Amino acid sequence: MAQDSKNLVGDSFRLGNRRQIYWGRSMAIAFFCAEVGAGTFLVSMFYDFLPGMIVGLVMTGILKPYFHLTHMGVPLKAWRAFARQDRSWVSRGALSIVVFVGLGLLYVLHGRLGIEVSPQLTTVLKGVVVAAGIVVASYQGLAMAASPSITLWSTPFVPVASLCYAATGGTLTVLALGSLTGALDPAAMPGLTRAAALLLALDFVVVRALLAHARAKSEGGAFSVALLVSGALAERFRNLVILIGLVAPLLLLVGTEVVGAAQKPLLAVALISMLVGFYAFRVLLFRAAVFEPITHDLAGSIGLPR
Repeated sequence: MAQDSKNLVGDSFRLGNRRQIYWGRSMAIAFFCAEVGAGTFLVSMFYDFLPGMIVGLVMTGILKPYFHLTHMGVPLKAWRAFARQDRSWVSRGALSIVVFVGLGLLYVLHGRLGIEVSPQLTTVLKGVVVAAGIVVASYQGLAMAASPSITLWSTPFVPVASLCYAATGGTLTVLALGSLTGALDPAAMPGLTRAAALLLALDFVVVRALLAHARAKSEGGAFSVALLVSGALAERFRNLVILIGLVAPLLLLVGTEVVGAAQKPLLAVALISMLVGFYAFRVLLFRAAVFEPITHDLAGSIGLPR
């Protein structure tokens, strides 16, 4: 930890690494809710699982905007988030949430209230909802990857991680809710269990690739990765993100194949464990991020000590 602190220069004019302090816990929760909510809705839509669709809409349409607004200094100006569709993933994401929640709610209601709609229109509605849901699940990662000054984020593996974690969280949420409520077709459970196990393994591969890419790309990226794997954040990253968030739920899913009828509590614990790890991943990806240090040549050219 001492070495980490030595290489962080804060607000001084020395060369070195400076943490990003603009996105913190509120934004991490907002990202988490959007990704898990979108993933849950899309998986539930595939299986026509109403409880999961409701949970997904609540997470994406209520919790995500609430925590996003708590981060903003002037919430009444939130409408400006829609104004830069041509250049900002934040703007595109805000629009995608409106489309996703609005049409997603319409999709849920039209099937339950007996509203007569042509099959062609239903297919179009479903397609637009799925497309908007994919954007909601990935735009946070795309917004982060568009930040070239922070190497840990500026990698294609960040939006890929968003999509993979969204799919994993959605699959496990549907599994756990379906098991507890009995509203999910039992024939779907084995396939969902195998899909969740494969997604957890994929999450691990993507996280490793993200770290390897950032480490090799720049000095700032290597410093951020060092914080996560051997520095001040290493214990939390290893225990929460890897062991609790990926290894434990994978083992629990394997266990459900053995215990059979007693799988309900195991699926619930697997879901909670995975969500804890995903939330920790979101928080630590913010905490480990540092701005790229300026080069010695640039420092000399503008009169700073080299």
